[in-house]
Amino acid sequence: QVHLVESGGGLVQAGAALELTCELSGRTHSSWGVGWFRQSPGNEREFVAAIRYSGLTTYYATFARGRFTISRDNAKNTVYLQMNSLKPEDTAVYYCAASKFRVAVKAYEYDYWGQGTQVTVSS
Repeated sequence: QVHLVESGGGLVQAGAALELTCELSGRTHSSWGVGWFRQSPGNEREFVAAIRYSGLTTYYATFARGRFTISRDNAKNTVYLQMNSLKPEDTAVYYCAASKFRVAVKAYEYDYWGQGTQVTVSS
């Protein structure tokens, strides 16, 4: 089994930056995908970004493209989400997830989930 733990959330003002960290433990595979999702009250869970666990291929939601950057350090079993120019609408609980069989942008395709980290952006 694989366990994921997110960290790095917090309360910031609009325009600020945060870096979220997802630490993975357990046996992983180079073909796995790791993604970031977010969910705010009253809204459905939405895709943010994803990366192949071993590779350079990345995927971004439209709202994240140009502001957010996903990266990974396989030696540390860690995936990062750098978020710049944060907006109040970015306020949500951010989750990282791992897909056993493919890199994916749909939540139902992921097999393991972290507990989430709260990001709050004030105006």
